[in-house]
Amino acid sequence: MHTPQDDEQSALLDTIHSYLDGFYAGDVAKLATVFHPTCALTQSCDGELHIIKRGLWLEMVQQRPSPAALGLPRVDQILSVDMVGPHMAHVKLKCAIVPRYFTDMLSLLKVEGRWQVVQKVYSTADAP
Repeated sequence: MHTPQDDEQSALLDTIHSYLDGFYAGDVAKLATVFHPTCALTQSCDGELHIIKRGLWLEMVQQRPSPAALGLPRVDQILSVDMVGPHMAHVKLKCAIVPRYFTDMLSLLKVEGRWQVVQKVYSTADAP
């Protein structure tokens, strides 16, 4: 039996797949639709907090060669999806620009009728 929650989870997963597709392709226009304009990307490096505003991050993505353009393998995986309610979700995923691997914790809200990342907390590690 199909439920409204199934529709919400499907829409949420569509947003996450758009993020992963945009990340791999370096598609800034696609990424801009996924991240709310107020979103910040936050990381702790050597105990120091680093916050990048969405606009600056999109510029950085646009200026670097994408993993697809570099011929790198696509490495991404959705590790968990927690639908907190009809308008809030948390997603944990992994993606890479080999040899650099990212673990992302995405907080999403349904805003203006669509799921958007409102906060990204992430860590990076080099391949062993």
